[in-house]
Amino acid sequence: MPTVVLGSGETLLVGRDPHGAVADSDPDAELRRTALTLPRAAPHVSRVVGEVVVGEEVVRLRWRGSTEAQLSSLFDAPGGARRVALTDGMAALLDEGENHVLLLRGRQTAPGQYGDLVLVVDVTVPAAEHPVVLEGVPVPDLDGAPTAPAPRLEAWSREWYVALALAEPWLVGADDYPRPPSNREIYERILTWRGHAWNLERAQRVDDAIRVVARMAFGPADDPFSQGTGRVQNVRFAVGRRAAEVRLVTAEDLGVVEAARARGAGLNPEGSTPGALS
Repeated sequence: MPTVVLGSGETLLVGRDPHGAVADSDPDAELRRTALTLPRAAPHVSRVVGEVVVGEEVVRLRWRGSTEAQLSSLFDAPGGARRVALTDGMAALLDEGENHVLLLRGRQTAPGQYGDLVLVVDVTVPAAEHPVVLEGVPVPDLDGAPTAPAPRLEAWSREWYVALALAEPWLVGADDYPRPPSNREIYERILTWRGHAWNLERAQRVDDAIRVVARMAFGPADDPFSQGTGRVQNVRFAVGRRAAEVRLVTAEDLGVVEAARARGAGLNPEGSTPGALS
């Protein structure tokens, strides 16, 4: 990963292809801007995913990408560790010391496979002025490919409904839910939404669907089911939270499903019957 050192009044643009944003800016402002291309960034990562602005007394991170991320840092005060979810349009002040930005599914590990990408922002107060150090920044590619859509579950599919039922506590803000939904609860929730729940009354079919969701949410390398043995119940909490974090399913999806149920269109939400999955 290239290293960039900035001083007060300077801005760092980070993303899959941020150099175009620097070139389009005002010529005077361009002298105070630096672009950093993320190595092996996934095609669904925005060209400019984040902006680090260094002020006289604070360092601010503005998130500008559709790809979700998590900011973690450590306050000086005891027990001051924090973890913040970042979405498009959010801004956060960075703490003095080491700050980690985890770009969820931001690195392409193989065709169609993605892992998380970690960025480290170290905020320090220098004893004296020092020059800007810029190491290994890639050559700009002003003809970079447009941002691709992030991998998603097929809407109205069996796995999509299972992910929605599993992640519902996080989608509605009840992330202090004492336990993840059981296989039976997932089946009954989908039955309420659709009036029909495929073959999910069989617990093994729910387990199979959760494994599909986990592989897409975490990627093959970090799939919790490939890390060891155990029942699905042992990792379903992490899978539900991750599905919400990377927006495999969203609160908007939940609203659409509830609206379809309310008008009696659970089995025909878009005017055509979704394909049944065995």
